Amino acid sequence: MKQSQLFGKTLKTVPKDEVSRNAELLIRGGFIDKLMAGAYSHLPLGYRVLNKIKNIIREEMNGIGGQELFMPALQPKALWEETGRWNDPGKAVMFQFKGREDKEYGLGWTHEEVIVDIARKRVSSYKDLPFALYQIQDKFRDEPRAKSGLLRGREFNMKDMYSFHATEEDLLNFYEKSKIAYLNVFKRCGLDALVVEASGGSFSKEFSHEFQAMTPFGEDIIFYCPKRDFAQNKEIAQVKAGDKCPICGEKILEGKAIEVGNIFKLYAKYSASMKLQFTDADGKKKDVIMGCYGIGPSRVMGAIVEVSNDQNGIIWPTDVAPYKIHLITIGDSAAVIEAGEKLYNHLLKKGEEVLFDDRAISPGVKFADSDLIGIPTRLIISEKTLTQESVEFKRRGEAKNELKPLKELYA
Repeated sequence: MKQSQLFGKTLKTVPKDEVSRNAELLIRGGFIDKLMAGAYSHLPLGYRVLNKIKNIIREEMNGIGGQELFMPALQPKALWEETGRWNDPGKAVMFQFKGREDKEYGLGWTHEEVIVDIARKRVSSYKDLPFALYQIQDKFRDEPRAKSGLLRGREFNMKDMYSFHATEEDLLNFYEKSKIAYLNVFKRCGLDALVVEASGGSFSKEFSHEFQAMTPFGEDIIFYCPKRDFAQNKEIAQVKAGDKCPICGEKILEGKAIEVGNIFKLYAKYSASMKLQFTDADGKKKDVIMGCYGIGPSRVMGAIVEVSNDQNGIIWPTDVAPYKIHLITIGDSAAVIEAGEKLYNHLLKKGEEVLFDDRAISPGVKFADSDLIGIPTRLIISEKTLTQESVEFKRRGEAKNELKPLKELYA
């Protein structure tokens, strides 16, 4: 992509009510545009990042047997009345409204009711189990504190997966597989996530598990073992900083973190109220056992920026960067322009993802924009580098740069 043709320019300022680092950098870098509190458009650069995060999630969910589907965001009142949640949607309040003929609807902030309705039309025997279904879709929550950029919104992207089992043992086995898959997702996205015990809330009396990325700017406080044997959210913590880890004996630490995912054992909470049952091998009717597993791709995007930045801008991990290479030409001589075009076309033919800054502006502005956008690898062509038949090579976030012979890039 040539930067002269890229939609979404960098900005020097952001809306005054934006206080989070991720919102500041993503807006200034041309990744997102703020429509209103809690609702953002993903511009071309940002949409590339979001899709890369989604694809990593897809690969890991497919790897543990998940099957992708897509469910309506618009949901009927009657379905939510079956579980008693229409008048008690919990902390995240549902957008509810009337349509024609006074029929009542809600915008989905979660999809347990819809997925159970799908399953009960198709499950009758233990032979139909187990399976896991997931979707990646926008959710809507009348969030009272729509702040922190992509970390807390009224409309946001979510991957929600639901697993269905004949036995509790089978649920627990899949639950442990999902932990590993989630950690793989976050590692590939450049996040060092901890598995943290948390309240099951309205879903379960047992602990649920959150995946928390450590950062001084996090919204949550967690107590954790430095060996990662144990971690708890402060809201339910049975330990405090300085206590011994109940598993290894190391001293418990306290830190701030951003929640980037969570998993719950639902058991029969929704299957019982919505009459999702199966007939076992002995001919007995039983409630289907369930689990649910959530990751917010847009929240992950915001968390990456909160964790990976410096005073100059974003530092994207390679696997989620909008482009892998930022090619920059310095100077307007015919030789520089020709060398830049030639290398750009060569890299494209090799299948590389390249953003080519071909704009006729000052070097200082190009470098500042490059730091702000945060693409992992920078290649610079100038009169100086051409005299040495080389390009200047630099990694984002590293101070050093080096010359690489052009012939190596064409080899």
